This record gives sequence, C-alpha cells and structure tokens, in this order.
Amino acid sequence: MTLTDASLILVAYLFGSISSAIIVCRLMGLPDPRTQGSGNPGATNVLRVGGKTPAAITLFGDMLKGLLPVLAGHWLGVPPLVLGLTGAAAFLGHLYPVFFGFRGGKGVATMLGVLFGFHWAVGAATAGTWLLVAKGFRISSLAALIATALAPLYVWLILGPVWPLVGITAAMTVLLYWRHRSNIQRLLSGEESLIGKKE
Repeated sequence: MTLTDASLILVAYLFGSISSAIIVCRLMGLPDPRTQGSGNPGATNVLRVGGKTPAAITLFGDMLKGLLPVLAGHWLGVPPLVLGLTGAAAFLGHLYPVFFGFRGGKGVATMLGVLFGFHWAVGAATAGTWLLVAKGFRISSLAALIATALAPLYVWLILGPVWPLVGITAAMTVLLYWRHRSNIQRLLSGEESLIGKKE
C-alpha cells in the first residue's frame, strides 16, 4: 500500500466523521438528534424530530460522505482493495466519528453512498430494494436490513467476482446489522417505529 493509498483511507475516515445530522440540526435550530427520538444521529431520526427538509439534507450529506471518497479513489486509479477500504473507512467514520466522541449513526445512507461509488447500478439496486421494502412495510430499519443484506450479491452480480469489494461490502453489512441490533429486537417484538412517526 502506497502513501497515497493510506492518505486516501485516512481522509475518507475523517470525512465520514463529519456528522450531517448534528450539523444540520444545529444550523436549523433543531434539537440534537442524539438526545431526541431514537437518539440516533441519522436521517430517519432527523425526520422524526425536524421533518422532511432537514432529513433530506442529512440523507444527502451522509450519502456524499460515502460517495466522494470512493469517487476520489476511482480518479486516483487505486486497486479494488484500496477502493473498498476507502469506502469502509468513510463508513466507519460515520459509525464512530472522531469529531463527535465516536458516537455516530447506523450507517445506512453512508453505506449507500459507498455502493454508488463502487458502481451506480449497485447503489441503484440497493436503494431500489430499500424503497420497495419501505413502501410496503413503512419500517426504515427493516428496509435497511434487507437492502444491505442483498448488497454483496448486487456487487457480485454487477461487478463480477471482484472479491475485495464483495467482501468489504459484506463486512459493512455485518457492522450495520450490529448497529441495528436494538432495531432487530424491536422488529422481533413488533415494536419498531414506522417511518415518519413522531416519538
């Protein structure tokens, strides 16, 4: 791994550590999302505490955190392993942001941005799966869990056996499931909140 590769991965982590939810809520005079609703600094919780506009801005910001570092990797011509690690670093920055006491979000939008960076069709397939499940069940966490579970398959079907990207996508999915463990418990007990429901 070259110095350029390592620098790209580090910058991706730092970029991922910028919390869109917290910044958007501060700029728009909304409560800190870590202290309201589900307590998660992500777009779904911002929707609960602030409405559609700040949630949309948060979603866009979180996706950019994953997308832009991977696009930079493409531009630099890094190998697939480094490209995957760059995406994973941005994802980890969102989950464990150095600028916000390592207390971050659950990673759905940032992982989606990474997948769009790998290939637009991978991101579109994952986002389409999320939308279909969310429309049918109106449960954000269920949509995220199903969409990201299929993401490694989409990477393989669209990009072929590029195993570093398939494996890193699978690893991000495992981490995302870990971050959603409380949601999984609520899903199993039938207590998970619906999209847009105020808490």
